[in-house]
Amino acid sequence: MTYSAPLQDMQFVLEDLCDLEAVAGLPGLEEATPDMVQAILEEAAKFAGQVLAPMNRAGDLAGTGFDAGTVTTPPPWKPAYDRLVEAGWNSPSADPQHGGMGLPHLVNACIQEMFHGANMSFQLCSMLTQGAIEAIEGYASDDLKQTYLPKLVSGEWTGSMNLTEPQAGSDLAAVRARAVPEGAHYRITGQKIFITYGEHDLTENIIHLVLARLPDAPAGVKGISLFVVPKMLVNEDGSVGDPNDLRCVSIEHKLGIHASPTCTMAFGDNGGALGYLVGEAHRGLEYMFAMMNNARLSVGIQGVGVAEHATQLATDFAFERKQGRPATGDAETIVGHGDVRRMLAVMRARTDAARGLACRAAASLDFATRATDPDLRARHQRRVDLLIPVVKAWATEASVDTASLGIQVHGGMGYIEETGAAQHLRDARITTIYEGTTGIQSLDLVGRKLLRDKGSAAGELIAEMRASAADLPADWADHVTGAADLMQSCVDWAMAQDAPKALSAATNIQEVFGLCLGAWIMGDTVRAATARTEAGQGSPHLDAKLALAQVYATHLLPKAYACHNAVVTGADAVLDLAPEALRANSLA
Repeated sequence: MTYSAPLQDMQFVLEDLCDLEAVAGLPGLEEATPDMVQAILEEAAKFAGQVLAPMNRAGDLAGTGFDAGTVTTPPPWKPAYDRLVEAGWNSPSADPQHGGMGLPHLVNACIQEMFHGANMSFQLCSMLTQGAIEAIEGYASDDLKQTYLPKLVSGEWTGSMNLTEPQAGSDLAAVRARAVPEGAHYRITGQKIFITYGEHDLTENIIHLVLARLPDAPAGVKGISLFVVPKMLVNEDGSVGDPNDLRCVSIEHKLGIHASPTCTMAFGDNGGALGYLVGEAHRGLEYMFAMMNNARLSVGIQGVGVAEHATQLATDFAFERKQGRPATGDAETIVGHGDVRRMLAVMRARTDAARGLACRAAASLDFATRATDPDLRARHQRRVDLLIPVVKAWATEASVDTASLGIQVHGGMGYIEETGAAQHLRDARITTIYEGTTGIQSLDLVGRKLLRDKGSAAGELIAEMRASAADLPADWADHVTGAADLMQSCVDWAMAQDAPKALSAATNIQEVFGLCLGAWIMGDTVRAATARTEAGQGSPHLDAKLALAQVYATHLLPKAYACHNAVVTGADAVLDLAPEALRANSLA
């Protein structure tokens, strides 16, 4: 399974759509110059294409092994992980004082897209470790930072998130895991499910971040605390000590990501696993959500990566497969068939738009964490909070749609596992579910980001879209202005409804936002590509960008109008439908 990182497009997105130069002007990011970033991305592309992609199919076939609590990854995994750690790819954006590269989140977004696109099952391990690093770096005591961060950043140890329990699912208010104080530590008991890389054979230690309740904890989400619970206890000199009281009970047999172990973890079968409180008691959900917010952006980037790989595979097939008599007459293979070309163009246009949107969210994250002007930091934090549920939902749904179209391009051969097209669809399907389903992201967008702040963050973004449209060619000015109008109409409608009605339309509102923000990205793409071409820097890549923008305007943006119609006219139809009607045909 081949994969070629889209370096040219990434560089275009970084420099022309995300103002890499301004990001590099932030404190601590001064070395992220375009030349330096290009060199870094080229090296990451080599690792993705030469190391990760070739073992993607083998990992899918081999899966993970489980025997009496021991999990084994596919044979290529351990050597590849050692190479990843040696090259420093484990934590590109971590603080250099702990051994990280200190790269902007914007640049790391491109690195993560490459690695997830090449081999999502493998890269999930480092993605969870990066989340653990962020949580400990942001909220843990200096002692915990000193003990755990250097080896997490180096990749000597990995991290995992332990939130979900059998009875809780996405409702973390129902978490029952217990934490009983005992001197300087706590005894943790309980069970967690769906824990990605909760157990594996890549490193000697795994640092679990676990949500649990103290004996005096109030009910609901306000009574949850966060704990560091290592697989192996750590001695005072930093060396690995005795095993902690935790174990992997089983691993799941899944539709996709077969080479990523999804574990059921038991804590405290023999008296309680030793854990260490992160930050203050009863604030665990707050800390975990900060970690989850970035993880949700990472999952959106996963979606872009899988969509890119699926598009490449389908395009390569279409340029090689001879079948029928192509109608256009400009190609002998099936890429000459108009409908095949339509599918490939839609796949590419939506993937490019999703990449641009995800990178803009990552750039805002850099400003939100590093800008010296407090007003600028606050504005970008509002932007990050608004964009992340859209990126997570819209980009992952795009990966499913794109992978499905990829199978269609292959025809019958796409339904055969040997071509690899089916794996992309199987792998992509989880991205719309974990770290919060598409529905949960949509509820977050409408309930928290629109209703709670009265649409102020959305208003700032819509105003920016209108300003962006002002100097575009007439047709694109109309597209972007129309997209801004649709978003504003959704905001106004939601504000005028009671909460149940507004939330019943949340997923359609989220789809409107995704499609319209994609038009914003494409409008700015047209401006930048045109300016470069007129400056004598024209290229086939820029010509393609302009052509694909037209595909987006004519094949994808119109769907936003249909979703908007469902928002403003369809909520009553949903709320008026009695639950019994949903199974009326199956009742005697």
